[in-house]
Amino acid sequence: MPRKGMRTLNWFSPKHNSATDVNSPSTSQFSSPSRFAFSPSRPSFSEAVIDRTIEMAEQMITKWDPDTTTFAKVTSLFYENRKEAKDFIKYVNNLHKAMHFHASENSRSDKLVRAQSLMQIAMKRLQKEFYQILSINRALLDPESISTVSSRTSISTRSSTSEFNVEDDDDNRVAIAGESINEVEDISNVVMADLRLIAECMISSGYTKECLQIYKVIRKSIIDEGIYRVGVEKLSSSQVHKMDWEVMDMKIKDWLNAVDVVMKTLFDGEKILCDHVFVSSDAIRESCFTEISKDGAMILFSFPEIVAKNSKKSPEKVFRMLDMYNSIVEHWTEIETTFESAIRSQAMTSLVKLGESIRMALAEFETALQKESSKTTVAGGGIHALTIDAMNYIILLADYSYVLSDILGESPPPAKSSLPESYFGMADSDESPAPAISLRFVWLILILLCKLDGKAKHYKDVSLAYLFLANNLRYIVVKVRSSNLKYLLGENWISKQERKIKKFASNYEQLGWSHVIQSLPREPNASITPQQVKEIFKRFNSSFEQVHRKQSLYVVPNSKLRDDLKVSIARKILPVYREFYNIHKNTIAKERYSSHVIKYSPEDLAHYLSDLFFGPIELGSSSSVESSPSRTIPSQLQ
Repeated sequence: MPRKGMRTLNWFSPKHNSATDVNSPSTSQFSSPSRFAFSPSRPSFSEAVIDRTIEMAEQMITKWDPDTTTFAKVTSLFYENRKEAKDFIKYVNNLHKAMHFHASENSRSDKLVRAQSLMQIAMKRLQKEFYQILSINRALLDPESISTVSSRTSISTRSSTSEFNVEDDDDNRVAIAGESINEVEDISNVVMADLRLIAECMISSGYTKECLQIYKVIRKSIIDEGIYRVGVEKLSSSQVHKMDWEVMDMKIKDWLNAVDVVMKTLFDGEKILCDHVFVSSDAIRESCFTEISKDGAMILFSFPEIVAKNSKKSPEKVFRMLDMYNSIVEHWTEIETTFESAIRSQAMTSLVKLGESIRMALAEFETALQKESSKTTVAGGGIHALTIDAMNYIILLADYSYVLSDILGESPPPAKSSLPESYFGMADSDESPAPAISLRFVWLILILLCKLDGKAKHYKDVSLAYLFLANNLRYIVVKVRSSNLKYLLGENWISKQERKIKKFASNYEQLGWSHVIQSLPREPNASITPQQVKEIFKRFNSSFEQVHRKQSLYVVPNSKLRDDLKVSIARKILPVYREFYNIHKNTIAKERYSSHVIKYSPEDLAHYLSDLFFGPIELGSSSSVESSPSRTIPSQLQ
């Protein structure tokens, strides 16, 4: 008779099988082996041997019945006696075969009822063992540890999935443990093998539901705890909308770190363990992993969507959106191979929403750049704040050019008609068109340059306007050369901008220094009267002092451009002045007040020219040059 409190089973009723009599999608979506619903070929041994099999199984099973002895209740079979645990599984499998024999002969047999009762006791024992192994060995079954010591390939090929080759598998387990039982990796392998042994026995006996319930409860809690520990939490739309950006920024950083951790260790390790324990059934292991991972994975991959849809939009926040987008793209192969369709769909939805948010932020940046209308000029023609801010932003965007190519792929690039021909410096043509992402960066820089052209018009001194343009374009080119923009825009584009810089610098020299250059005679060695010599010196002194007074306020931050300008100016002035000075200085030196006529020696002029573009100095102060060691005189001026 069945034990009191135990289920009365009708072996051939479809309602009996717990693996198929479950409404939960976790067990209904795969075809679990019915406990006794299949009819294998009749065994070749006699009924007496079958009866003996049941008797031997009864001795082992009743010994470990937790309801009969205190020893069985408090002791773990798999920890107490591994050899006996092996025998226990073997007897349960043999009992299962014996039950099939009696079921095929007489479904109402007393022997079948007796075997049924023993099987229930055995399954209760195995449920207890399964729960204990999972609970006690949480540290050994940590997903990170499993990822380290295992691989899906090796696990999926371990042991035969044929008719539960328990003996060979258990011998392998003991051999593994015997080699170095103190090593964590070996212990983990033994524990995983024990779990698989129990799971295969329970599933083959028709107790799939009970096995999975225990596994899911314990392992799901580990995934959920792991997600929480890496700093990812479930946020509502209202929470995100009200959150300060500083707080949100920290949460995004936590998420970015978490994705790498959970994909490489948490989900990967859990997948490995699940595949190993339920290696006998693809359907079971896929369904089981889905059940234990879906909540944590959904929290992880819904976070970017919530942020993209509900955080306050601004151009500077685009980089965090790009980081999240890039992170999902980098892990997409793992996402596809690890998760079922609902999680993949959520990850794709987050990509779509992030892409929309990024496109919107870039459009806002472009609009803000076009609408910038400040009329304040930069003192000395230096670098405008708009140039610095815009280039910093564009350079950071260039670091995400690969991702942006994907995000902006469906958005048409700026029309060629809107870009001057000179901006297609990346060998653009109908036969070999420039990449769309390159044209977008060209377009952004063109908008910036147009704004700078407009700001240059606010300078009253035209020469200073050209110096302003030269300074700012030099800044842009330097930034392009030192960033990913170099590869997006190409050397041809850079070379064309370099030529523009030279043109701006030449215009500055022509307009700013023409009076000084024209004050010197075209032929310094021509024969002239002393009075004419005096007039030339005085005219030069006046022109030079007037221009220098103005030019000393100008700034050229780039050292190469600064030296190029000073050398170019010096070459136009110093050789002529030196020759004229050497020819006529003695004539003037004989006269009274000669120092008022010849105020500067060629060396004095070289010093004053070398001090240009650093800021104001007092003309005529000999200490002003020497007191600034960083203002060295280029060799061309000496």
